[in-house]
Amino acid sequence: MINFQARVLAPTGTLRAGINLSNGLFTSKDPDNGELRGVSIDLMHGLAARLGVPLELVVHATPGDVTDAVEADTWDVAVLAIEPARAEKIAFSPPMTEIEATFLVHKNLALQTAAQVDSPNIRIATTDKAGYELYLTRTLRSATLVRTKTFAESVKRFLDEDAQALAGLRPALIGEIEKMPNAKFVEGNFMTVNHGIGTPRVRGETASAYLDAFVQQMLASGFVAASIQRHGVRGLAAIAQ
Repeated sequence: MINFQARVLAPTGTLRAGINLSNGLFTSKDPDNGELRGVSIDLMHGLAARLGVPLELVVHATPGDVTDAVEADTWDVAVLAIEPARAEKIAFSPPMTEIEATFLVHKNLALQTAAQVDSPNIRIATTDKAGYELYLTRTLRSATLVRTKTFAESVKRFLDEDAQALAGLRPALIGEIEKMPNAKFVEGNFMTVNHGIGTPRVRGETASAYLDAFVQQMLASGFVAASIQRHGVRGLAAIAQ
C-alpha cells in the first residue's frame, strides 16, 4: 500500500521527476546507450525508492521549461537552482550544492571584475530563465541582457560579438574558454548558485517537509558528495554539513 508521503508527493502513483538536459553538471546522456545519468538522476532514484514508487523521468530542454511546466502538473519533483522568482510556485528543499556563476568577456575590453560588467553599453549573453539569469534580471543596473533559449545560443551570441560578456556557471564557462582564444574570465563571481529539490507549492507543507528531511539526510550521509565524485563533475560542491 502506498504511504501517505508518497500519495502527497506522487499522487499518480509514480514519482514524475522533471529533468533539465541543459545543465550537464546534474544530468547527461550516456554516449553509448542514451540513458540519462548524473547527480540529479541518482537523487531521483533514491527518492523514488524511499517513497516505494516507480520513477518516471519527464525530460525538458532547459530549466525554464521545467519551471514553466509546474502549473501544467507534469512533474512532481525537480532539481533546480533555488531562486525567489521560482519559489513563488515551487517549494524548495534546503540547498544541496553550490556553484559559482561568473562572466567571460572579450580580451580587448578593460573589464577586470564581475562588478565592472554591470556597465553602460555592455550586453551580456545569458540563458533565459536560468537561475543566474533570474538573478541578473533582478540586480543589474546598467548592463543589458541578451536572452537566449539555450547556453549554446548564448555562446554563439558572444562569439559573434553581439554581446560583450557571457554569463554562466563557472564549470560550463571553463569548458568553453578553451575554445575561445580571445576571451578571458573576470575576477570573482556575481553570485553563488544553490540547487535544491523543488516540488509544486500546491503539494503543501507535508511534501516540502519530506523533501527537506530527505535532502538533509542525503547530505549528512555523503550521498550527494559521493554522486558528484562518481560522475566526475568539476566545479560542483555538496553543501557542507
